Amino acid sequence: MLDSIATDNTTAVLGLGRTGLSCVRYLRARGERFAVFDSGVSDADAAHFAREYPDVPLFTGEFDGALLQSFRKLLVSPGISLQHTAIRQALDHGAQLVSDIDLLLTEIEAPIVAITGSNAKTTVTTLLGLMAEAAGRRVAVGGNIGTPVLDFVTDQTAAHEPYDLFVLELSSFQLERCEVLSADVATVLNVSPDHLDRHGSLLAYQQAKQQVYRGCRCAVFNRQDKLTWPLLASGQQSLSFGLDRPDLGQYGLEQDGGCTWLVRGGERLLDVRQLNIRGRHNQLNALAALALGQCAGFAMAPMLGVLQTFAGLPHRCQWLGESHGVHLFNDSKGTNVGATLAAITGLSQGSGDIVLIAGGVGKGADFGELAQARACLKGLVVLGEAAAEIAAVFDDSLPCQQVPDMPSALAAALAMSSAGDSVLLSPACASFDMYPNYEARGDHFVALVGALPGVGGT
Repeated sequence: MLDSIATDNTTAVLGLGRTGLSCVRYLRARGERFAVFDSGVSDADAAHFAREYPDVPLFTGEFDGALLQSFRKLLVSPGISLQHTAIRQALDHGAQLVSDIDLLLTEIEAPIVAITGSNAKTTVTTLLGLMAEAAGRRVAVGGNIGTPVLDFVTDQTAAHEPYDLFVLELSSFQLERCEVLSADVATVLNVSPDHLDRHGSLLAYQQAKQQVYRGCRCAVFNRQDKLTWPLLASGQQSLSFGLDRPDLGQYGLEQDGGCTWLVRGGERLLDVRQLNIRGRHNQLNALAALALGQCAGFAMAPMLGVLQTFAGLPHRCQWLGESHGVHLFNDSKGTNVGATLAAITGLSQGSGDIVLIAGGVGKGADFGELAQARACLKGLVVLGEAAAEIAAVFDDSLPCQQVPDMPSALAAALAMSSAGDSVLLSPACASFDMYPNYEARGDHFVALVGALPGVGGT
């Protein structure tokens, strides 16, 4: 029976997460025959799938390499490693690796702006989507955030005008299984060690990120981060952004007395005090969005209007208010060292004014890089699996307390702080030792802060 199933179905969908289910909907809508594999689906979810898709074979349990070899195409969800033995066997046997992005490209003619990076990609993607709307574009925003890409084509109806632009956030896992993206505009915002447990090395991780530039018309890069620099082919355009003073036509910052300006070359665009998001890292995000928007053909005025109203996203350096003069920030999305460094240096107003709450699942990270932010830190509170490893970075040079849970962490951080300081939850780690995801971790912190007496915020 297994041989007949494999013979009748040319595509195997691996994984029934958000992306996998969108692939199922897409293939079903097109009348294609396929089978689904998931090694971790619950009995209840398997029963629900069988009711909704009674004609689609579902194989649970460990992947069967011999069976996968019988399929011509493998649609492997980003959450599944391509180094899985059964997947490698099928690919070595001649199966073609296909991604949801590859399928999207066969369906659309509208240009794509593709955004990746270790950090800030969701903020920049959201900003650019809002800028596109303000510029009058019919934009689809999704990918690694929000709507899976294939749902944009599956859900379209005759009454819906086609999108004229796609703004997509793409992870390294999505990019490593996409053949040639050929985006109109593409960027790697930054690269810092992350997901090394999956990629194996920083070089392999960087190479996956760099896939975003393949075939693009215009590459936008961070000139202060060499790991983002594209290798340009003949005819490819480029534009850079950074926190330094830029060359003609590029994006950066200009200091004038006590004022800091977002600028394009020598043209002043916006006083950073008019931004509705805080920190130098968010100034960099604003510059990246402006550069991307210019390459996508947006007028400057609506883009600057969005920058003056965008209040940021939850769990990303989210200001929660203040207690007795101490500012409280939720950066639970800071799941790697680079993100935490950006949050610390972006929010610090001088030396020693940040009390950091960090810890969780380290994902193979080198926490030694946190030492770069020592001058900004007043104290450190650590929790979770990586607590001792993070504390060891600073030896005895920084007041540090290890605690068992988030309520204890907040209490300890407040005890280390005084008026004018900031308490920053930016774990530099994943959450899975204590919480199901970074959102749950951040929500718990937000609730704890909200229960503090006298907290005032927005």
